[in-house]
Amino acid sequence: MKKRIWFIINPVAGVRRKDDIPAIIRENLDHHLFDFEIQYTNYKGHAQELAKEAISINVDIVCAVGGDGSVHEIGTHLIGTSVLLAIIPIGSGNGLARHMRIPLTIKKAIHCINKQQEIKMDTVLVNEQAFLGISGFGFDALVAKKFVECSKRGFLSYVKIVVREYFNYHPIDITVDVNGQVKELSVLLCSLANTSEWGNGLVVSPKSDATDGKVELILLKPFSFWRLPGIALQFLFKRSDKSSFMEVISLDKATIEVSDNLAHYDGESMATNGILNVKVVPKSLHILVGK
Repeated sequence: MKKRIWFIINPVAGVRRKDDIPAIIRENLDHHLFDFEIQYTNYKGHAQELAKEAISINVDIVCAVGGDGSVHEIGTHLIGTSVLLAIIPIGSGNGLARHMRIPLTIKKAIHCINKQQEIKMDTVLVNEQAFLGISGFGFDALVAKKFVECSKRGFLSYVKIVVREYFNYHPIDITVDVNGQVKELSVLLCSLANTSEWGNGLVVSPKSDATDGKVELILLKPFSFWRLPGIALQFLFKRSDKSSFMEVISLDKATIEVSDNLAHYDGESMATNGILNVKVVPKSLHILVGK
């Protein structure tokens, strides 16, 4: 029996044109395996509604055709269901797709769907907010907010925001309680990494594995501006965990207090109350991955 797959396309994701995507899907999807429909999002939050509708009518696979924001909206609503998440990455960062070795070209990503290589990945809850890949509090949360507000997408815009905001940013204070072991410190960046990278090839947690029942708490301590190029290269070359300014703590649950209320979840900017109850939910999302 053929599987039903919905392709949910975000028409404003990334920088490429979108009008050719349905034709590429028709040409490359294995029609012996799948019956498909194409849906378009019309507003922020629409992808969530479409994902819920797909669940209610027993669609087998929901494919997010967009960036990390679209993947977040759709994927977090598939948690705890039997519906598979697929990804055709057309966003600016594509962090989860890169971690899962999903090709970054539409044609190859569809061929990846045809192969139906499935895993069950962990997800993470912070209070009642779920995320799939990376969440952040501190400097990366500010950068995520500014990037969403930026009229121009792409890696160069991201770099410009990082450099500009660094000069005006003050470290945040955090308290971390992991199984009764309490740590207090000031940090530039506080991230929770279920997967390895933010996107654009910037790897924040090289050893993160979304199937190990753990999430990595990434703490970057303040440093002088002249060290920024070297630290940036460590992120690009998957060596950020080697930095003397970086501390990595693997955990399955924790309570974290942060002095700033700005957060991001898979790049989606949100507010937090400053007290973060973190819990890994093991193998809670079915996802199609690359080799």
